[in-house]
Amino acid sequence: MNTTLWIFAGLLAAILLVSTSKMFIPREKIAAVGGTAAQWVLDFSPTALRTIASLELLAAAGLILPAALNIAPILVPITATCVAALFAGAVTMRLRRGERATVTPDLIYLALAIFLAWGRFGPESFTG
Repeated sequence: MNTTLWIFAGLLAAILLVSTSKMFIPREKIAAVGGTAAQWVLDFSPTALRTIASLELLAAAGLILPAALNIAPILVPITATCVAALFAGAVTMRLRRGERATVTPDLIYLALAIFLAWGRFGPESFTG
């Protein structure tokens, strides 16, 4: 199970890192290239998108580095809980926008984050 949790943490960290591209690419270009799944960026200001991307960057680091460096590994399940909240917000935003066809990946990421938080708080905690 420990290996599975590490894989899920790495996968979520990679997804979050890719998602930080909105920090560097203009939102109009993201919306044009990303199709209907990326139209949500137009609802947010560039400052809000940079803030979201910054939080995603911190989350990617928080899912891996504390455990890998053995410095405050309790931050991993706390970060996973925060990532779950992030994806719960993404699911809510997509449903409010009527994007039911594009909500599936966010639901999968939400489930991965919840499983990771459960696993690291519970049976495979770093502190137990």
